[in-house]
Amino acid sequence: MVGLQAAAWGAIAASSLVIGALIALARPVPRRPLGLVMAFGAGVLLSSVAFELVEVSVDLAGQIPMAIGLAIGAVTFYLGDRAIDQLGAAGMGSVSGPSSPESGLAIVLGAALDGVPESIVLGLTFAQGEGVGIAFLVAVFLSNLPEGIAGTAGLASTGWDRSRILRLWVIVVGASAIAALLGGSVLAEAGGLLHAFILAFAGGAILTMLTDTLIPEAYENAGRSAGLLATLGFGVAFVLSLLD
Repeated sequence: MVGLQAAAWGAIAASSLVIGALIALARPVPRRPLGLVMAFGAGVLLSSVAFELVEVSVDLAGQIPMAIGLAIGAVTFYLGDRAIDQLGAAGMGSVSGPSSPESGLAIVLGAALDGVPESIVLGLTFAQGEGVGIAFLVAVFLSNLPEGIAGTAGLASTGWDRSRILRLWVIVVGASAIAALLGGSVLAEAGGLLHAFILAFAGGAILTMLTDTLIPEAYENAGRSAGLLATLGFGVAFVLSLLD
């Protein structure tokens, strides 16, 4: 029962990826608003890394496990992103700049590498009898929404079929639900060290994705205003973390 509840909450938290995709598909998002949305999402994710992932990971297991998880998460995203670039170059021609298919797929990859570990942690929290914090869920939901919009805009602008894009996001949501289920059942007995590693892994993947994809494209689309929206997103997520 605990595992199924965790799976349901994991799906709810990740569902904003599909909502963001539907928003982007319903009406093309102009460059500047898209950049502002991306910047806000980047700020939310930076706050999540700092206060929900890395800090908690250190509290659970110390600095060395956190550093190992952070590094492995960063390298995993880096290698996955390189593979996406190579496949894109081979199958779609040379595409660069904002809203390229490679950047869209990179955002999807970042969402998966963020959402799956995050969902495992959510399941672990359920298994420990702590329930789920509404503030945490809202922060996850908010960070996923811009990723869904931005990733979909990148893929749709280069001819990806709508149903194909939606299937991609539904797979990510399904993976998040399964991860939460595993966290609430199979992985519940693994202890705090695994919990800490998963958090740090997600943090490393997110930081690498933000630097490589989300922040540069936010600035490219929205200009200097991107910094203001990123700070706003960081502040909103920080307040939500305090409410937990």
